Amino acid sequence: MKQVVQNYKSGELALLDVPAPGCKPGGVLVRSAYSLISTGTELMKVSEAGMSMVGKARSRPDQVAKVMQSVATNGVPATYRKVMGKLDSYTPLGYSLCGVVEQVGAGIDDVKVGDLVACAGNEHALHAELNWVPKNLYAPVPDGLAPRHAAFGTVGSIAMQGVRQGESQLGEVALVIGLGLIGQLVVQLLAASGVRVVGVDPDPVRCELAERLGAAACGDPASAAVEATVAELTGGHGVDQVYLAAGGGSNQPVELAARLSRDRGRVVDIGKCRLDLPWNAYYEKELDVRFSRSYGPGRYDPEYELEGRDYPIGYVRWTERRNLACFLDLLARGSVDVEPLVSHVADFDDAVETYQSLKDGDLKAVAVLFRYPGPVEHTAEAGETGTPAVAVPAVKRPSGSVSTPARAAKAPVRLAFVGAGNYATSMLLPHLAQRDGVELSTVVTTTALSAANAQRKFGFAEATTDLDAVLGDKSIDAVFVVTRHSSHAELTRRALLAGKTVFVEKPLALTEDELAGVLAAVEESGNDRLQVGFNRRFAPLLQEARTRFGARTGPASLRYLVNAGRLQHGSWYLQQGTEGSRFAGEGGHFIDTASWLLAADPVSVYAAATSGNEDLQVVLRYPDGSSATISYVTTGAPSFPKETLDLVADGKVLRLDDFVRATVYGRKRWVSSRLPKARDKGQNAELAAFIKAVRTGGPMPVPLESLVATTAATLAVQAGLAGGAPVTLARAQ
Repeated sequence: MKQVVQNYKSGELALLDVPAPGCKPGGVLVRSAYSLISTGTELMKVSEAGMSMVGKARSRPDQVAKVMQSVATNGVPATYRKVMGKLDSYTPLGYSLCGVVEQVGAGIDDVKVGDLVACAGNEHALHAELNWVPKNLYAPVPDGLAPRHAAFGTVGSIAMQGVRQGESQLGEVALVIGLGLIGQLVVQLLAASGVRVVGVDPDPVRCELAERLGAAACGDPASAAVEATVAELTGGHGVDQVYLAAGGGSNQPVELAARLSRDRGRVVDIGKCRLDLPWNAYYEKELDVRFSRSYGPGRYDPEYELEGRDYPIGYVRWTERRNLACFLDLLARGSVDVEPLVSHVADFDDAVETYQSLKDGDLKAVAVLFRYPGPVEHTAEAGETGTPAVAVPAVKRPSGSVSTPARAAKAPVRLAFVGAGNYATSMLLPHLAQRDGVELSTVVTTTALSAANAQRKFGFAEATTDLDAVLGDKSIDAVFVVTRHSSHAELTRRALLAGKTVFVEKPLALTEDELAGVLAAVEESGNDRLQVGFNRRFAPLLQEARTRFGARTGPASLRYLVNAGRLQHGSWYLQQGTEGSRFAGEGGHFIDTASWLLAADPVSVYAAATSGNEDLQVVLRYPDGSSATISYVTTGAPSFPKETLDLVADGKVLRLDDFVRATVYGRKRWVSSRLPKARDKGQNAELAAFIKAVRTGGPMPVPLESLVATTAATLAVQAGLAGGAPVTLARAQ
């Protein structure tokens, strides 16, 4: 299928051939009929992409701050790879469309194949021929409403949420500053609510359009006529609400809002304009400044948008989906008219040229629509589309040796990647793409564009959204599972049953049942070729320090401080209901490192947490009396190193400082050379060991029993927190 994309590094716009998305449970697959260009938001993004790197930095100081923090935490090389990986990737455009349901996922019963729906979301309603849209981001189109008009649903919801924030009442007077697409819709919604509207915009054509659509009067912001009209309509008191729907760097809109508002009026910011509030003016009138966040309640809440969890109507009357449905109803009843806003309709094949004309100013428009090829035959059917003592499960293998797939001695190792997110593209694929004797065969993702990005950047032969085809391809030697945590166990199980060697990023499993399922697949298939991405034991610096420390004769004490820091709002790591706790997701790294240094698997786990479970203390006991304490904290200083480790035994101490320096204290002191610009946490060496095992058919880099023991210990942390007592890790027989 085709999709409009942009490279934020170079500014390139392209109509790219990408794999079609799959239809997942909880949503529908929609074939686009019309999609709407947001001439404000999207053109701002297009313009930013054309800036120099300095210009981009100036336009997004918030992102610059994040980059500097990443440098302090992860070092310059890792941060550079991460930033360049994001910049030099195709990103999607679009967030408002109308289309036909082509396939229905499991759990969906409010629409069927062939229904017309309006869709929202900058990850789901893209300028693309096909989109997968979750339940709360689509709404059925009322009978008789034209698809080209229903494509305005998302921007209509944005305007509606702004009006709701203003709490307008019959008979009031409102001022709308900025008469672009959103401003024109705000004017109509207010007029339909019985509010008299004055519009402000320097463009006389837009002012005339707003007056035709219901505004009492419109004019240039510098015109005395605007102030005169406001004075006449309000008896000199000033407007009840001001809606800021303008963009740009001028502070004129907020100054005008203060001048024309009544005492204790409301100012609602809908657009993205400068907000340097003049203190005296806003203080003296005690103005109420409000922000309108996108389409309405539910926006940026992954449980609402992705998992389909609605808010009870008694508590949240207007969610983003209800706003979408309401706006479609207003369109269908003729209360709002979007046809006069349509300046241009372009064929989807001409998308790049259309954006360029808008950017260059050759095409002056309020709203532009992309028209897609006509409806196709719908053959897909509705329904699912694919699909205190903790026991350490025993690893049961069939009798005799486990067979490994026969490979030609000099044939390259052919790899498939399931998932191509940030970790895969910054920490794994750059190493594999440069490795001799490795062929990147296929990349599989649920979103078409991420697969296309990985194919372009790393040279995959194929990109697809069809996992079954990859698992059935006998030429593929190994499968990398680098998806979200909740899918790791199931994807690993399926790949093992398909006879593939598997590299799965941590965690291997989020529950005991998931872990048991993976081991059942090993037993059933006779395939134990599995590696979990516990990379720290492969870090060259830690390897050398362990060698310098030497063998020990007595029990050891290990302390591991992980200064994890707080997660950004909206991070999928916070989705504990589906993705597990944060420690369940990454705690295996630290348990595996401790167990490797102590050359044993833990026999018990004790866990305690501070109030709110923000910081964890995990104590592991080992068969020879050794212990390891892992302090996993989120409340530390961001400037402090992320990982520090001390191992004490037999009169010796091994000290690791964030993978940039190591020291061993004993009869003689050994200090590594300091590497301030590089933190090698072992990914490259781990991948080398994995590829060697695949190529030669030799033992996997880490015994399966160790992977299982680490996973079981990680899961036991949650049980320990719930029970408040040590959890024994009993070996299953």
